[in-house]
Amino acid sequence: MCKSDFRGRKDKVFCSVKCKSNYHHRLNEATLLATVRIDKILHRNRSILLEMLGKNKIQFKIHRSLLDKKNFKWDYHTSTHVNVQNKLVTYVYDISWILFSDQEVLIRRKRTME
Repeated sequence: MCKSDFRGRKDKVFCSVKCKSNYHHRLNEATLLATVRIDKILHRNRSILLEMLGKNKIQFKIHRSLLDKKNFKWDYHTSTHVNVQNKLVTYVYDISWILFSDQEVLIRRKRTME
């Protein structure tokens, strides 16, 4: 970190505890900045899907353009899988969507175990 010479074991990486702490602090800071930005996008995507779904519906079908108008970020999601009908199911936390070839989007709330 500080570019100073140091003595000790051959595998020694840091010259002092201070340099080691500074290195890890900078690493954590960079990670935090990236994750906060991405997490904001994920939360925004979930809010958009939840708004489209409504309060009491478990699933709802809409046209893709409605999500595009809300500035939905299609590339930001938490997981994906292929269902038994060979359709890609994409999740943002507990809400999923399936994009069909006719540009219709099925939004579905994951059922929770209560």
